[in-house]
This record gives sequence, C-alpha cells and structure tokens, in this order.
Amino acid sequence: MTKFYNLPLQIKIISIYIFANLLILIVNIFLIMGINRMTLDMGMVYQDNRHLNELSNSLMDVQQCMTNYLNVKTSDSLEEYYKKAQKFEELYEDLNDEVTDISFHRMERNIKNMSRTYMDEVTQTIEAKRGRNVEKYRTHYENATQIYDYIFSYIRSLNIEQFASNSRHYNRLSKSFGVFETVSVSAMCLLMVINIFIITNFVRMIIKPLRMLADSANEVADGNFDVKLPEVVIHDDIGIVISAFDKMLFSIRQYIDKLKESMEKERYMQEKELMMETHLKDAQLKYLQAQINPHFLFNTLNAGAQLAMMEEADRTYEYVQTVADFFRYNVRKQESLVTLGEEIELVDNYIKILNVRFSGDIHYEKKVDDSLLQTQMPSMILQPIVENAVNHGIREMGDKGKITLFVYEDESDVCVSVKDNGKGMSPEDAEMILNGKWKCKENQYDNNGIGMDNVISRLQLFAEKKDVIDIISSKGNGCEIIVRLPFISQK
Repeated sequence: MTKFYNLPLQIKIISIYIFANLLILIVNIFLIMGINRMTLDMGMVYQDNRHLNELSNSLMDVQQCMTNYLNVKTSDSLEEYYKKAQKFEELYEDLNDEVTDISFHRMERNIKNMSRTYMDEVTQTIEAKRGRNVEKYRTHYENATQIYDYIFSYIRSLNIEQFASNSRHYNRLSKSFGVFETVSVSAMCLLMVINIFIITNFVRMIIKPLRMLADSANEVADGNFDVKLPEVVIHDDIGIVISAFDKMLFSIRQYIDKLKESMEKERYMQEKELMMETHLKDAQLKYLQAQINPHFLFNTLNAGAQLAMMEEADRTYEYVQTVADFFRYNVRKQESLVTLGEEIELVDNYIKILNVRFSGDIHYEKKVDDSLLQTQMPSMILQPIVENAVNHGIREMGDKGKITLFVYEDESDVCVSVKDNGKGMSPEDAEMILNGKWKCKENQYDNNGIGMDNVISRLQLFAEKKDVIDIISSKGNGCEIIVRLPFISQK
C-alpha cells in the first residue's frame, strides 16, 4: 500500500479510474449475460405455437392448391401445388414422433402420421385428375378432405393446449425477469456506493496536502515568508511540489536580502540615468532650435524671386518662384487633405526644379482626366513616388529618362499611375516595398525623408483598406506605381 501512495499522481489516478471502470464492466457483463439468457428463454416460449400456426397455414395452402388444380387443371396451378406440398412436408417432418407418455408428443405424432396419409391421398388425387379418372380422383379427394379436417382439428387442439402451457411458463419467466431486474438495480447501486467510497477517499488523500499548501501559499502572498509548510509524507507529484515550494521560499528569502543590499546602488543608477536623460533632452531642444524655419525659407525665396524679376532674370525668377511654391505647399498641406489637382501641381513644380538641376534631362508627360482632379487624398503622396522614380529609376539615364503620369477611373477607384522607363526592380523588391520591409542604402541618393512605407501607411488609413498601391516592374523594363484612391470629391 505504501508503494501505491508513492507512485506518481498520474499513475494513481489512472489506476483508480481503471479499477472503478473494471468493476462496472464485470458487473455489467454478468447482468447482460443474464438478461440475454432470460430474453432468449422468453423468446422461445411460444416457438411451438408459431410452428403449429405455420404448419396449419401450410396445410390450408396445400388443400387450396389441390382444389384449384382440380378446378382449372393448369400447369401453373400444378407447379404452385408442388411448392406448397414440399413446404408442408418439411414442416410436418419436424414434428416429434417419439412414443412417450407426454400428451403433447402423442398429438404431434398423430398429426405427423395423419399428414403423411393426407399427402398420399392428395398425391393420388392429383395423379387421378391428370389421368382423367374421375371416379378415382373424387374418392381420393373426399378422403383427403376428411383427413384435412382431422389434421386441422388436431393442430388447433394442440395449439390451444400448448398456448395455455406456454403462457404459464411465460408468466413464470416474467416474474423471474422482474426479480432479476431488482437484483441488477441493487447490484448497480451497491457498485456505485463502492466506487463513490473509493474515489472520495482517494480525492481526500490528494486534496488534503494541496489544501494545506494553498493555505501556506496564501500566507506567503500576504507577506509571511516564514510560514511552515506541511510535512512531506508521500513522495508523489504533490510531495515534489511541496518540496519545490519550500526551496522557492528559501530562494525568495535570499533574493529579498540581496534586493535590500542593492537598493542603494539601484537608486544611485536611477538618479544618474535621470541626469543623462535631462542632458539629452536639452541637446535635442537645442538641435530643434537650430533647424531652418520653413516660413523664413520660402519668404527668403520669394524675396530672391522679386530681386530676379527686378533684374529681368526671367528664368531665375521662374525657378525661385517654383521652389518657393514647392516649400509653401509643404508647409501648408503637411497634415491636411488636398485635392488630386494640387498634388499634381506639386509634381509639376518638382519636375521643373529637377530639370533646372539636371539641365532638362527629365522628360515628363501627363495624361489626366480633368473630371477627377477634385478627388481628395492625403498630402505629399505623389511627390515622394516621383522622387523615387527619379532617384532609383532614371537618374543615371541622362536625357533618355521619362516619367509619365496617368489619372483615370477604374470601377470605384481613382487611379494615379507614375510610370518610368528606368532600370526597374525585381518582384521580390516590389514585394518588400509593399510589406514595409525595404531599406534604402545609406547615402545612395538625396531624398525628402518620406519613404514608401510612410506613403503606403497614410494611404491605407485614408482609404480604410490594404490594397492602395500596386507595383508593376521587372529588371530593365521600368517601373509603374499605381495609387488607388476612393472617389471622394472636395466639398
């Protein structure tokens, strides 16, 4: 018994479960065997009556078939007679013909002998009819009919007597079956009580140390780390848990002691870290204060444009004015919704600025549906796309580079296509850009600081869907970026 208690908890639970179910299985097997045996006995009670009823029906069929043949004398009626006669012979041959003192057996023997005589008369009747001997088949037919009446009467009498006897036997079996049901229910109830007693004691054996451990854990949760744990008597899973909990308490006590010793050092490190954060914030503030004021920048550009106009430097005036408009758009529209027409105007200015820088090497073409220019969209979407097309697509092509901007309607979307004839990109790179995993090489080209991941994120928030950008490209065949906007006009 001690070895059982020291077994792992899983094995003990499985053992108790198997034992309880094995008891139930054994009792159920005995009950099912008893029920099947009694059910079989009750099913065989009226077997003799069923056989006599079948014999009586077969006898009537033979008599009817013989009469039909005598009336119509056809091959079909003769064939039907032979079938019924064969069946009747098989049935009466199963009757008991032993010589005994039992009345039922004597009657069965008489029925069997009369059935043989009857079939002889019936056979001679059929043969006389087939031979056209009228007097002979009438004589045999009358004899057969008389024997038929005797047999039928005997069968009915035997059937009645056997039914009465079988009914008494059936009543005895029914009473026995009722007693067996009572015994079965009592056995199942007793088995249930035994199982409940076994399982209750087993659960109590498991729960007791767990409850004591839970009480100790509650005291530890309240801050009492000097609590006394229950003594480990049974070395099963629960005993292992109690031992582990004891070791944990010892480790906690050691940790608290070390924590108290390190509190002063930690406080000093926190103060030092706070001072470093304060200095960092001061440095960031000074850095922000050193940035160029964008309003000052485009106001200065406007002043330069006025000076160029006064000196009649028309190209310089147009360039400086374009740059000023470019920066003014950035300042005014940075956090607001704009129209598609305003975004395209910004792209036009940006291309003009680039063509001054690159001596007109960038060819730019627009195909715009003017009815869609009032569509609303986030600001600073198209210019970063065009900038990427220049820097990563056609920058190294000289005067062969070309950028085409299309605006068209596709079902419920307004599509803006920025297409270049540059070096293109691989499908893998396109997939990385769409997933926000693309990293541009450091110092590759100058850019405005707005990456494609920023553009895609703002478009997804604006359109409230994921499918806002399509990239169609392959190595050496240029690149086309399609922006899909919901059709929302500016009110």
